[in-house]
Amino acid sequence: QVQLVESGGGLVQAGGSLRLSCAASGVSIRDYHMGWFRQAPGKEREFVAVLRRTGGYIYTADAVKGRFTISKDNAKNTIYLEMNNLKPEDTATYHCAASQTVLSSIRDPAQYRYWGQGTQVTVSS
Repeated sequence: QVQLVESGGGLVQAGGSLRLSCAASGVSIRDYHMGWFRQAPGKEREFVAVLRRTGGYIYTADAVKGRFTISKDNAKNTIYLEMNNLKPEDTATYHCAASQTVLSSIRDPAQYRYWGQGTQVTVSS
């Protein structure tokens, strides 16, 4: 059974930092494209960042580029999202996701088979 469990969310003031974690079980993150997405109330799920399965390539959304960093620890089977200089518009539920095969855009949430339940990030102004 595949499980992705996020943690590390919370309430932070604008300009602050948080580090999200996503612990995977039932899959090896070495074998999957691992991504972070977010969803704010009333909005569609939005791509944040992804680590490709091969080559270690990283893609980051323009809205968070230079502030957010995705990384992974294969030994812990865990991915991370380091978030710095947070802004109120970053407020959302953050989900990690895993996909073994991407047929179109790696930024498309529909390409991901497994999802975590999410962790809430709230940034106050």
